[in-house]
Amino acid sequence: MLKTIVDIGNGIKLKNPIMTASGTFGYGDEFAELYDLAELGGIVTKAITPELRIGNPLPRIAETEYGMLNSIGLANLGLEDFVEKKISFIEKFNTVVIVNVAGKELKDYIAVAEKLNEIDCIDGIEVNISCPNVKEGGVAFGTDPKVAAEVTREVRKVYKKHMMLKLSPNVTDITQVAKACEGEGADSLSLINTLFGMAIDTKTFKPKVKSIVAGYSGPGIKPVALQAVYKCSQAVKIPLIGMGGITSAEDVIEFLLAGATAVQVGTANFTNPLAGLNIVNDLEIILKTRKISDINSLIGGMIV
Repeated sequence: MLKTIVDIGNGIKLKNPIMTASGTFGYGDEFAELYDLAELGGIVTKAITPELRIGNPLPRIAETEYGMLNSIGLANLGLEDFVEKKISFIEKFNTVVIVNVAGKELKDYIAVAEKLNEIDCIDGIEVNISCPNVKEGGVAFGTDPKVAAEVTREVRKVYKKHMMLKLSPNVTDITQVAKACEGEGADSLSLINTLFGMAIDTKTFKPKVKSIVAGYSGPGIKPVALQAVYKCSQAVKIPLIGMGGITSAEDVIEFLLAGATAVQVGTANFTNPLAGLNIVNDLEIILKTRKISDINSLIGGMIV
């Protein structure tokens, strides 16, 4: 019998290792019209902040040869409207639901996490420490291990369920941030968030995204993401959720072999709304074909 269940810590077991990435799947409601979300191991909603955020000026998304640029600016309903308008629908999802949490100050993270801790249908949170810290001149929370540790520690005080920390690759040594988060109570780590990137329209000479520099995601970042997962798997003991350029079941296997326990599918959802479902199905076929009875045997299984 094929075993696809993976354990990402603090009471959360995914029926399979395929999750969706924050910012690429909305709140799940639109995709639920296309297929049964219960087929996925879990979903991660777009970021929630204490207040409504309109986001950055347009254009804020641009395609590139090997991926996409985005500068959405954490546009979201805000905590109050999210609870009022989305929870009744999310309650119907027969899969793990993780809510991405963001903010401009530490108190924002704490406020959102404390409220979400009270909601039964929310299984965990993903703390996005790639956000710019306005009190520190716009430097991301996750670029300094000490600040990352502080965010983890303070959110852990008010949030008792699964707490995942989302790591930025835009650092000198991602393993130092990973260890700092683990040391203050993170249950798992998701990595990597987007790289910095930009593109210029050679006809107009203008940047393709209004913010000029934006987050770069998609197939082009997969090798960067893989090495980050591998390095962190050697540095920490908590489960890792890999992301970055995953478009196929073979990509998933690579991430598992590098040390990830589960993965998140992101940019692929824009090019194919059924990407997550297709990957789940293809992965099962590959495992059966290769006579791999337990997907957990792949985790950290790279032969060197």
